[in-house]
Amino acid sequence: MSMYVGESLVGEGNEVAHIDLLIGDKSGPVGSAFANALADQKMGHSNLLAGTPNLAVKPSTVMITKVTIKGAKQAVQMFGPAQKAVANAVADCVKSGAIPKDQADNLCIVCGVFIHWDASDDKKIYEYNYEATKQAIERAMKNEPSIDDVLAQRDTADHPFYAG
Repeated sequence: MSMYVGESLVGEGNEVAHIDLLIGDKSGPVGSAFANALADQKMGHSNLLAGTPNLAVKPSTVMITKVTIKGAKQAVQMFGPAQKAVANAVADCVKSGAIPKDQADNLCIVCGVFIHWDASDDKKIYEYNYEATKQAIERAMKNEPSIDDVLAQRDTADHPFYAG
């Protein structure tokens, strides 16, 4: 398959993590999206590689902001605990076999990350983004949820931001 799609929401409060991601071959549509994300930076939407300084994770992962970064505090949260969390989750998914190690150089990931403007607890930002990224990758690589699960749970699934 040329593209896997994953999603996960973990946590609560202003530190809640919501990850949307794509995984695919560097030569396919995800590779194009990856390159475009790095090449097309915009004010308030600084995309960055997941990792720690001088140690970018494999598969190569670009983090894209899902909300406008409005100040230095929020930027440091994205370029600190969220960046480290995403990188560690990707590396741990390779280590566990969720992402095949022999594909780590061929695949890339585009990872949408949400950091709330009022988030304040860096430890929770790390923990929630780590778990959400890990879950999103595992779901993507297993093609979960299945269409049968989507149809069966559609009318009973709760949305934390819509009481409807």
